[in-house]
Amino acid sequence: MTQTTKSPRLVLATAFQIAEQSLPDYAHRFSPRKFTQHQLFACLVLQQFLQLDYRKLQAFLIDTPCLTAVIGLQNVPHFTTFQKAAARLLKSTPAHRLLDKTVHAANQSGVTKIRVKLAAVDGTGFESHHVSAYFVKRRKRACKTGYETTTYTRYPSAGIVCDCASHLILAVVPGRGPGPDDKHYKQALTQAGKRAKVETILADAGYDSEGAHLFARQEFGMRTIIPATRGRPTKKLPKGYWRRLMTTRFNSEKYGQRWQVETVNSMIKRMQGSALRARCYWSQCREIVLRTITHNIMIL
Repeated sequence: MTQTTKSPRLVLATAFQIAEQSLPDYAHRFSPRKFTQHQLFACLVLQQFLQLDYRKLQAFLIDTPCLTAVIGLQNVPHFTTFQKAAARLLKSTPAHRLLDKTVHAANQSGVTKIRVKLAAVDGTGFESHHVSAYFVKRRKRACKTGYETTTYTRYPSAGIVCDCASHLILAVVPGRGPGPDDKHYKQALTQAGKRAKVETILADAGYDSEGAHLFARQEFGMRTIIPATRGRPTKKLPKGYWRRLMTTRFNSEKYGQRWQVETVNSMIKRMQGSALRARCYWSQCREIVLRTITHNIMIL
């Protein structure tokens, strides 16, 4: 799937339908009622789809009345209205409802099924600002050790659970890196377990622990395939039951599908950009959540 194969009109209409089924018309009973929450959310999805900032989104909508007519938008909001709408609509509760509805719509349309045979979890990082490859190359050349490739020590990150068959995102946990991937494991699996019946969850060695197996199997009945290679190399078998089972009876055929979550990470960055426009932590978290919802809407 590429961005050119998806029409902005179709993405806008789909986002509007998702919002209609997830959000009330207005945030407050004393709202000015100039724009509905459904219209504002659809515009935010269009912004991510076209990789625009708030000012450019306002100008784009003014120049394309055919798109505003799709969602019944009579007057184009000021760019600050979009910023305030993002801060309100992408908080934890409404964002979870929107992501829930994308998964539900995928089930109804046949894109995916309620019972997901294979799902994968992985963490990914985003750039906190735009940096040219030339600047990184020059910085590396000037580095005494000769192997520096990054220009910052902290960056936005996210833990993602996806359906390996459809590439639909079942859960997202935004955060900040660098750090171990397993810090978002339980929260991500809890979200995915509420949205779909996952039969088998795949994860790389960064999630390897006996507790990770027990949590997935006891709480949600998910089978786990995680290579037991974390820690110092040794010829001894791991002490835990499930980690020992991963060593003696590892299903490499199913585990080979774990790369599907890497494909999802790549799709998000290729279609919506790898650098975030937001600067503060919570704004970056909201933008990451919006990107995952937009990814699902593009699949729909």
